[in-house]
Amino acid sequence: MTMGDVALERTLIYDADCGFCTRSAKWLARGGAVQIKPWQGIQDLEALGLTESMVEAAAYWADGGEVKAGAETAIAKALIAKGSGWQIAGRLILAPGVRHIAGQVYKLIAKNRHAMPGGTDACRLPS
Repeated sequence: MTMGDVALERTLIYDADCGFCTRSAKWLARGGAVQIKPWQGIQDLEALGLTESMVEAAAYWADGGEVKAGAETAIAKALIAKGSGWQIAGRLILAPGVRHIAGQVYKLIAKNRHAMPGGTDACRLPS
């Protein structure tokens, strides 16, 4: 499946209205192993099983033309795809026991992304 000009292969879907999210996504895309796509550039979120409230609150990983994971799992999959030593970090996030903690950390960062490096008030999630 293609959304706009980017096929959803090894693609992190992120919120381009958030400076912290954009900065993080661009870092993940360095080296070319991971593509990034702002959700705002996807014409039919519903075709991917996503809603606007979902993509405002979390990043999503798409591969093979479909969404495979969200939140901390999406970040883990992107790190694995990035390769090199980052694969280790991605696999660690998915490890039993660690994944629960990673999920809590992801929620904490998402809730406070406006205060993270590169963050602005536009990053603030609705209460």
